[in-house]
Amino acid sequence: MTYDPSSTRPMTATTDKVVDAGLQAHMRSVYNNMTWGLAVTGATAFGIANFAPLYNLVTTGPLYWILAFAPLAFLWFGLSPAKLLRMDAGKARSMFVLFCVLMGASMASIFAVYTGASVARVFFITAATFASMSLFGYTTKKDLSGMGHFMMMGMVGIFFAMIFNMFIESTMIHFVISGLGVIIFTALTAWETQTIKETYAVAHGRETNEKLAVIGALTLYMCFINLFQFLMSFMGQRD
Repeated sequence: MTYDPSSTRPMTATTDKVVDAGLQAHMRSVYNNMTWGLAVTGATAFGIANFAPLYNLVTTGPLYWILAFAPLAFLWFGLSPAKLLRMDAGKARSMFVLFCVLMGASMASIFAVYTGASVARVFFITAATFASMSLFGYTTKKDLSGMGHFMMMGMVGIFFAMIFNMFIESTMIHFVISGLGVIIFTALTAWETQTIKETYAVAHGRETNEKLAVIGALTLYMCFINLFQFLMSFMGQRD
């Protein structure tokens, strides 16, 4: 039996078991939401890539540039953690699914540019890398916050580098960005998993934890998607 220093009541092993069971259920909810999000994105991208009129519409003209930046704008203005916490859990999930559809539309060119076998191979490599790093983040006792904050700064850096390279189209810069992107989002996967684990609390209540699960799913989803895209730059075989 242990004692909670903030309370005069003992905290028993039974309480620990309740917390552990709740945390495990919470993490399952995070991964389930993320998996559904990836499925929606994949189905949307594949569907658009295989329907020529729609594919031509979203990959040419003004709509191409709108879709290129729409997911980022949606993240900033519609899916920030603060805004998601103010929604009810059902609306938060709906917003997440809508974002996954939008992301799928912006990624449709992957299925048209790269071979199906190449996409599948890189997807499984991404999944294996993601799973191992997420497991590390969940089980490690080491505080990853310092590394996480450093990688977040690196993510901002490669974002601006990508914008810059859109104008000069340097192959070398593209290669460097892709390499840094793989490293950054591999590390961020572990940190985000640890953060999700630490934000869970029984005291939050079911509704709040459901919304936190959506927020956690969104952060891990973004790690997976970005890792996949950067790996495609290295390993993708063009059709």
